[in-house]
Amino acid sequence: MPELHRFYYPDELKENSTIVLDDASAKHIWQVLRMEADDKVSITNGKGATATGTIQVAERHNCEVLLTDVTFAPHKKHLLHLCVAFTKNNSRNEWLLEKAAELGVTTITPVMAVRSEKVHFRQERWEKILTSALLQSQQQYLPELSDTMPLADVLKKFANVKDRFVAHCISDKERQPFSEMLKPCSETVILIGPEGDFRFDEVSLCVSYGYKPVSLGSQRLRTETAAISVCAHFNMINDGKE
Repeated sequence: MPELHRFYYPDELKENSTIVLDDASAKHIWQVLRMEADDKVSITNGKGATATGTIQVAERHNCEVLLTDVTFAPHKKHLLHLCVAFTKNNSRNEWLLEKAAELGVTTITPVMAVRSEKVHFRQERWEKILTSALLQSQQQYLPELSDTMPLADVLKKFANVKDRFVAHCISDKERQPFSEMLKPCSETVILIGPEGDFRFDEVSLCVSYGYKPVSLGSQRLRTETAAISVCAHFNMINDGKE
């Protein structure tokens, strides 16, 4: 059986109920995919639930789907909380969001550090990018995108996460290779600084909250590259694990 086209519906999925997809999904189904009534689709709500659906109505601005066979996938033990100082370049921020979502990050928190640039937070557009990446990568959980937060608030927010790391490039401050510190099957939070890096006092503050200083290698990476290298490594060591 060919793989079903997958669409996003943000609310609860109930068997034998009919949902109405958003306008963009309806247009894609009708105009691009040329699907009709009785065709099958897959629906996810980004909260662990997935359903098989049968199209009841397929029109340019209206698509109604009858849901059947709703299943639920619980969160895995390995959760990654990515806390990163976004750059002033929106295209680079959007690339970061897309790739982090594809790699299965759990939460994304933009961090405001001393050297951070002012960023225009584009909530609606960024949520659409995350949703598109969710569907493309065939996952069940949509990453949670937080508002921009000061570093001190981020440290408090994730105080109960077991494995906490702060990446920095300060040569005369102790660091361990991230690849050697990271553990599989563990909830993890990682802090990635802005262009220009975290300041010495900011790293010290992180350490006082129990964050372990780590290095991401000998190369000097852009902020978004550093963030994605972390996500990729975390995804690789947890691949296939529950």
